[in-house]
Amino acid sequence: VAAGGTAAGDAAAGDTATDTRDPRPATYYHLARAVLYREFLIFVRYPANAIGGIVVALFFFGLLFYGGQLLAGQALADSLEGIIAGYFLWTLSVGAYSSVSNDIGSEVQWGTLERHITTPFGFAPVALLKGVAKVVRTFLTSAVVLAFMLLLTGTRLSLDPITVVSVAGLAIVSVLGLGFAAGGLTVLYKRIGNWLNLLQFGFIVLISAPVFELPWTRFLPLAHGSALLQRAMVDGVRLWEFGLADLALLVAVAVGYLLGGYLVFHYATKRARRLGVLGDY
Repeated sequence: VAAGGTAAGDAAAGDTATDTRDPRPATYYHLARAVLYREFLIFVRYPANAIGGIVVALFFFGLLFYGGQLLAGQALADSLEGIIAGYFLWTLSVGAYSSVSNDIGSEVQWGTLERHITTPFGFAPVALLKGVAKVVRTFLTSAVVLAFMLLLTGTRLSLDPITVVSVAGLAIVSVLGLGFAAGGLTVLYKRIGNWLNLLQFGFIVLISAPVFELPWTRFLPLAHGSALLQRAMVDGVRLWEFGLADLALLVAVAVGYLLGGYLVFHYATKRARRLGVLGDY
């Protein structure tokens, strides 16, 4: 009996040891940490590409600034603060949009898309977190671009971190939704890069939309967020000084376009599976 008890105890101890050695299921925390760490590695291991993005953004702003001085003169100087704020939001928008659409297109070309499909988290959460990680990186690079723009033009803006990050972050959430929709179409139709790049220039129209003359434009992505960001950076309005209706509309537009983009993404990937073209290129 004693021997049997000892054997049973050893077996129970062995089972306990086996249980402790079993791998624990990954959580969304582990996924977010892995995606952020991956983005950090890409940034530091390819510094020439990261610096090149900043240089290209500054080059285009230099063309806009010096070319505008030659053509518009004082008219440009009077609206320079708004142009800088709008250009800052445009760089964030392009980064947020391309973070999802271009990344999914690259996964399709590399043949690694199926790895995202077979994860226990699902394709959409992985793509969304990768987009969020790239948005964080874009915020850092766009902040550098903004600093250079202010030094280049000698302009001063109100840069309350809480207000700028909150308003700009919610504004580009709607662009993430557009990126999701574009990513779904990329999975389905593969090569549509020319159409995707064309939409990036449409962001300029959205950012400069006349929301005060045409109130319905507030429901378009970026338009209402751009108007609030201009008030925050140019006029010095803080986040808690905005009206509740303005903030509620900003959140509603962000959530609405993100959900709409997710639905398009879900339908496109589901159709690609049904047609058997998910991994084809």
